[in-house]
Amino acid sequence: MRRALVQVMIVAGILLLAGCSLMPRRRPPEPGRTTLGSPLVILPAQLIGNYLLLETKWDRHGPYRFLIDTGSSVTLVTPALALRHPGREPFSPAATRVRVTGADGTVKELPRGSLRRIELGEAKFEDLEVLVYDCAPLSAHLGVKIDGVLGFPLFRDTVLTLDYPGGRVILQAASDRPLLPGSVIEFDDTLKTPVIPVQIGDRSVVALIDSGSDALFSLNPVGLEPLFSAGPTEGGTVGTLGGQRTRRVGRLAGSLGLGAYTFREPMVDLSDELSAIGGGMLRHFSVSFDQKRDRVTFFRDERTPIPTPALRSPGLGFSKTPAYWRVAAVVPQSPAAAAGVQTGDLVTRINGEPVAKWDLRRYEQLIATAPEIVLAFLNGTAETEKRVGVFELVP
Repeated sequence: MRRALVQVMIVAGILLLAGCSLMPRRRPPEPGRTTLGSPLVILPAQLIGNYLLLETKWDRHGPYRFLIDTGSSVTLVTPALALRHPGREPFSPAATRVRVTGADGTVKELPRGSLRRIELGEAKFEDLEVLVYDCAPLSAHLGVKIDGVLGFPLFRDTVLTLDYPGGRVILQAASDRPLLPGSVIEFDDTLKTPVIPVQIGDRSVVALIDSGSDALFSLNPVGLEPLFSAGPTEGGTVGTLGGQRTRRVGRLAGSLGLGAYTFREPMVDLSDELSAIGGGMLRHFSVSFDQKRDRVTFFRDERTPIPTPALRSPGLGFSKTPAYWRVAAVVPQSPAAAAGVQTGDLVTRINGEPVAKWDLRRYEQLIATAPEIVLAFLNGTAETEKRVGVFELVP
């Protein structure tokens, strides 16, 4: 998967998941046999952060929870799921490993296997090639147990619609007509990845549609010389499968055009990889992917320019476990730095409640509105509280 969601999110707060797509160094696998039990399969989805989470059950061990990563050319499943539904090439610890490239360009090897089936409501996907990955860090970050990440090629024989405003995912057979009205953009890539043109000021750049990224837009500035109305500034680090990378974030001085739609002075993460449209931008749309005809359709009710709010943060990023959150990064000159918080400190409580009660959505809601938060740090066997202000990292 190239830049999308299984870049295990090690940091939160201002440290948005920068995309977890991992991409094997070969053509993506075929999706296996796809069967739709009805002309239109509508699946309820839960929006956590900027990710759509599907919950499904087809055996006595479920429910299973999956994220959809359009930036990924492979599907990842947990070892437990791979062992429970083995396909033609069962997973084992000695399984063949595939080299994948993470968002920071580093290479990681993941074991390959096959899965007998995945069922999403009335949609059945059989005989799937998968990579096996322990989703525990991702589950800890989101606060929900994750059983896998569904890559873009899985949906090659369907029209896939991610309806963010409606909180649902829709599957249907390929059709001559787009499922939605809106702005239709063609993509043409031999690897079947959704790379499309976007407009930044008077310049056109190509960008990956990456539903596995929590960011609004990741921008490779090489050759563009973009102007910023705020920043760019250091935003700590984000974690990936291949390690951590430094984050820089700023607000563009101009607009960003996505088909017929416009984002006014959007927030962007600077990247040395391919530019990418993340979930922070996609959440404003219903997005329909037709891989048979190499096209994607964006639709929203309004055509007025879309504003993006200030980026608020206490200046902290975390590596999460159910029992504690380890400080993975402290932004210089932030309230957290002023309070004396250091990398490696362990947070056990937020506003008096154990960190296990703070999933991603609840924590983000707190940061969006609270003037300060109270963090309890583990100091030996005792806890020490510190009040940490929340500020606008990028206005």
